[in-house]
Parts: sequence; C-alpha cells; structure tokens
Amino acid sequence: MADNVQTKNEEQPLPRMNAGTQLFEDLDANVSATEVESLCMRCEKNGKTKIMLTRIPHFKSIILMSFECPHCGLQNNEVQSGEALQEKGHRYEVKCTNKSDLSRQVVRNNSASVSIPEFEFTAPPAINSTLTTVEGLISRFIEDLSMDQEQRKEVVPEMYVAVEALLEKLRNALELPDEDGAKKPEHAFTMVVDDPSGNSYVENLCAPNVDPKLSIHYYRRTREQMIQLGMLNPDAEDIEQIEEQKKAQLNIREEMRAAENVMRAVKEASESNEILTFPANCSSCNLPCDTRMQMVNIPHFQEVIIMSTTCEKCGYKSNEVKCGGAISEKGKRITLVIEDKEDLSRDILKSETSSFKIPELDLDMLAGTLGGRFTTIEGLLRQVHDELDRRVPFLEGDSVAIDRRQKFQKFLGRLEDAADGKIFPLTITVDDPMAHSYIQNIYAPDPDPNMTTVLYERSFEQNEDLGLNDINVDNYAEEAVEETKAGDN
Repeated sequence: MADNVQTKNEEQPLPRMNAGTQLFEDLDANVSATEVESLCMRCEKNGKTKIMLTRIPHFKSIILMSFECPHCGLQNNEVQSGEALQEKGHRYEVKCTNKSDLSRQVVRNNSASVSIPEFEFTAPPAINSTLTTVEGLISRFIEDLSMDQEQRKEVVPEMYVAVEALLEKLRNALELPDEDGAKKPEHAFTMVVDDPSGNSYVENLCAPNVDPKLSIHYYRRTREQMIQLGMLNPDAEDIEQIEEQKKAQLNIREEMRAAENVMRAVKEASESNEILTFPANCSSCNLPCDTRMQMVNIPHFQEVIIMSTTCEKCGYKSNEVKCGGAISEKGKRITLVIEDKEDLSRDILKSETSSFKIPELDLDMLAGTLGGRFTTIEGLLRQVHDELDRRVPFLEGDSVAIDRRQKFQKFLGRLEDAADGKIFPLTITVDDPMAHSYIQNIYAPDPDPNMTTVLYERSFEQNEDLGLNDINVDNYAEEAVEETKAGDN
C-alpha cells in the first residue's frame, strides 16, 4: 500500500470515532469509501487511495484499501483486520480431496502462516491480509516460487531442482477430481492455516453442521508469537518480564476480589427483586451501552446469573447466562424426546460449555455456540434460526453456489417448522462436560419418562479445552498469601 498519505482540504476526511459515530458500518450498498491522495511508490506522483471501514459476517470489522495511480497505472488492493486480538490462537486444518475443497473461501490474516504437511511446505505470515480461496492461495504460492527460478538455475542449481519439485506438487494439487471416490486421490493434501491472532477463517462447506474435512483447534500463544503480535517487548530483560507477570497475577487476584464483590451485590439485589445496571461497551459498534444483571434460582438445579445488553446506537441486543458454583467432577448428557407442543415450552439452560444436537433436523452445534442461554426449547430453536440466518459466513453474495444456498434455506425452513410445533418427534441432546446445563422436568420431583440424564468421566481433551489440566490447587491458599505479602513489600 502506498505510503506518505496526503489529504487535501477539499477531500472527504477520514472517519473519526466520537460519542455518536459508528466507525465500522455494515457492508451494504449505502456504505461509501473515503478517498485520500497518496504518494505512488513507483513514479513518486500522487494517486488515489480508497479506504472503507466495514463489517462482514465472517470477519467482523475489516479495513479495505485500494490504491490506483493514473500516471503509471500501479494498482494495489489490501485487506486488514480491524478486530482486536482474540483470546486464543486458531489453527484450521482442512483436507482437500476434490474440486469443491479447492473453492473454499479463506480469510488469511497477515499474522497467519499456511502449511501443507504432505509437501513439507510452509509459507510464513504475509505482508497483507487476503480474502481468497484454497486454490487462490496455492496459485499465489506457485507464482511467488516461480519468480526467481531462472536465477536459481544459474546460481544455485540444487535449490532450483528442489523448488521445481515443490512446484510440481503444488500444480498437481490443483488437479483434484470433481467428486470424492472410493479411493483417496493421489494428489490429496491437507492445508493448515495457523493464526496466533485468531482472526483468520476457513469456509465450512457443510454449514450449519460440522464439516468432516475441517477441524479447528484453539491454543495459548507462545512467547515468540506474542512478540510477533506486539504483545510483548522482545528487548525487555527476563527480570522485567517476571516482574510484569507478578504484577499481572496480583491484578488477577484483585479482579477476582472485585468479581466476588459484584456477585455479592447481585445476590443482595436479587433477594430484593432488583436488577443491577452497569455501563459497558457494545460488542458490535463498541459504543457505550447498558448491561443489566440479575441472579435467578432455577428449581431443582442451581442459581445462575442472567445478563442482558441493549445498544441504543446500533440496535444490537444480546442475553447470556453464567453458571456459578464449583466445577463438577463429571460431565452431564441430557436427552429429551419432544412429542408435543407442551414440550416446546419447557425451560432449558444451555451453558456456554455445552453442545446441542437434534438428529431429526441435522442440527449439531459445537460447544460455545450462542454462549449461555436460559429460555424455552421453542425460544432456543428460534434463537438458533436467527443466529444462523444472520451470521453464517459465505452464504450470501454472488460467489455462493445456488445448491448450497437452497440447501441452507431448506434447513432454516425445517428449523422454523420445528419451533412452530409442526415436526414431531424430536430428540434433543445437550452434552455439557461442566454439568452446568439443565432441561426442565415437568414431572418433578418424579422422574421424567421422556428424559434421560447420563453422568460421564471427562476425557483428557475436554479437560484441556476447559483449562482444567493446568489447575494446581496444592497449597494454593498459602501461595496466595505469600504472593500478596511480597506484592505489598
């Protein structure tokens, strides 16, 4: 992208955030680009840079930039993420065995590396972020590797031969069959997109269901990755880093004490039937809004906290449920057979750690989807319908295949019919490794003939995802007192 941006007085100024302005607007026909005069790095004359700050469903907030020089014809397009760093890094692994896999859309952030283990090939993080396809990524790799082949042939023949062998593998990777057969294709491969910032994305061709060829892994960033993202100072001494970590631990303990005070205030307000309101920022437009909180006691279960946020600026609404109490020793799997409309009115608490499945509708939602929800079964089905209709990526626009769009619309129609009570029976399975989910038993305290509950031992992978494998409670109270005294000194 051209540097040394110069803006004239008569040109439209760059957007600025203020109390009543939304910086990133939804992508539609009314969103206009801002034009600024920029220096061309080829001919050193002035060209035009168009900048658009917008939101798209699969990448949230992004910055689109396009430069064009009318004097020498230089053009340059760039996509940058406008999002904050995610809590954890993301690693996508997609198995490519046919032509449709090559057409998967990919959002590659500039912090993401791309590798193909079968070819022993790894591309480091790029200069710019891109929105492309698997085929587009491979074609770009082929183009970049082919640029200096003639010089390699003259100067370093051994490297020329090695790069040529890799280019042959990459070219063959683009010759996959139209459909999967009984045998694995000869040139099938696995593409891995590893982004420590968590702002990359690979299209799910089976949305809203789980894609058997696509897997997503979340991980904690290493020190090197944090330095790469600018989260740590690489020149700082190790002692300084240790001191910063100690301060951070003390801050965490202070935040825990503050959280305990908030919980105490919420409980006291709930006993007097009051609703607490505190200021927050909207997760959609980042403008100030109000969040309301109240503790609710669910009969035959436990106390939960219901939080609701409404933004008057952009109209965004959300509600979430947080479960309290100790961590259960075992996970819980609840299965309910819905036979009539009365069952749709049952209360259901789906925690943020639970998965949700309805085989009759081909609906399979992973843990973390929708967050925590306390509603009725009918209400949950409608929330799932609305979220999928608005937020499933790569199902709008000219690039989506007609059959995929029609299949998805048919699925949404069946989901709406189920919420309207037109499809029976339905089998709902809520699997929660933390055992914080709940479905109302209308026969309580007697057993429900249509509902079964199974307790099970969590697997190592489940404990790892929940962060339970790293918990150390040995002498925790004594260590906390010593660290507090050391901090005071």
